[in-house]
Amino acid sequence: MNFDYNEDQIALQDSINRFLAKDYTFDKRVGYSKSELGYSEEAWHTFAEIGLLALPFPTDNDGLGGTAIETMLVMNALGKGLSLEPYLSTVILSGSIITQAGSPSQKGHLIPSIGAGELKIAFAHFEPHNRYENHITSTTAKKVGDIWKINGHKSVVLHAQNAHQIILSARTSGNTDDAAGISLFIVDAHAPGITMRNYTTQDGSRASEITFHDLEVSSDHLLGQLDQGHQFIEIALDAANAALCSEAVGVMSALFDLTLEYVKTRKQFGVPIGKFQALQHRLADMMMSVEQSRSMAILAALAQDQQDAQKRSRDTSAAKAYICKAARHVGQEAIQLHGGMGVTDELSTSHYFKRLTMIGLTFGDYDYHFSKVSDALLVA
Repeated sequence: MNFDYNEDQIALQDSINRFLAKDYTFDKRVGYSKSELGYSEEAWHTFAEIGLLALPFPTDNDGLGGTAIETMLVMNALGKGLSLEPYLSTVILSGSIITQAGSPSQKGHLIPSIGAGELKIAFAHFEPHNRYENHITSTTAKKVGDIWKINGHKSVVLHAQNAHQIILSARTSGNTDDAAGISLFIVDAHAPGITMRNYTTQDGSRASEITFHDLEVSSDHLLGQLDQGHQFIEIALDAANAALCSEAVGVMSALFDLTLEYVKTRKQFGVPIGKFQALQHRLADMMMSVEQSRSMAILAALAQDQQDAQKRSRDTSAAKAYICKAARHVGQEAIQLHGGMGVTDELSTSHYFKRLTMIGLTFGDYDYHFSKVSDALLVA
């Protein structure tokens, strides 16, 4: 199999890297994270101008028809740049659900707006007590006449604070832990009946706790068929985890480069510490973790084209589990080799480490994904 990128993919990667290196410096990123918005609206519009927001969507809906490999390249670059923009929540998560479950009318209305940078959407699914189990949903939607009334609580909803709309999961039939009976709705983020508690996460991004109290929506707000939302949630979360794998590789690559540069300049006993053989061995192990993670990120990206849902999920979880472990290794080594200054906010190293930590906990940690892989092997 040929893993070389074609000319368009190389050009895409180069254009993102140039923009981030020139206009999205670390100092600017720190300012964005401390702002009320939490990211750069200017950068978001630049993403739209160069086609990143329309990249994974079908050409029938003004998208660019990109594959998971193009998404992998984008997320890798965004990881290196420590991007704060809601690309994962709007384009990957919400975009995947709209593409898979939306009606022709919904896709025709929503996708072009996302691609133009005019519409941001958050995905609210996880709840305080369901951990990473995607089929457990306590939020309910009950039909009263022609109106659905939604009640429940969603946790750690990424970038909901600045979203225009929210895609939420709610139980419309069955028991709390049934995979069947979950439906998806898209609602106005500021509709009566929605209460948000917004906060800053460890890596400087934004998330929200959302409470729905008698939120009223019509049947037009239903995404996909009634009670059939779980399969689309699985597809979206697999796509999101594949994207996070690619982002983690970008973060690890940047951390390795920073650490390598540091040991070349930091002197002890009159020589750069990079001359010490023990540290050279540790750097070699870091590089191996990065490169092996890159291969696993490719596996996760290619898995998104799998028609077999079980194989797609297994390969994605295998990649996420491996990368979670590798990320911890690379992050800890980078901090230790930098010494005490590695954990200071003034140095980008600590921010990369925090982002790796958050990636490892988002949509399933190492233990969760390792268990999914082992369980799949036992069934096979």
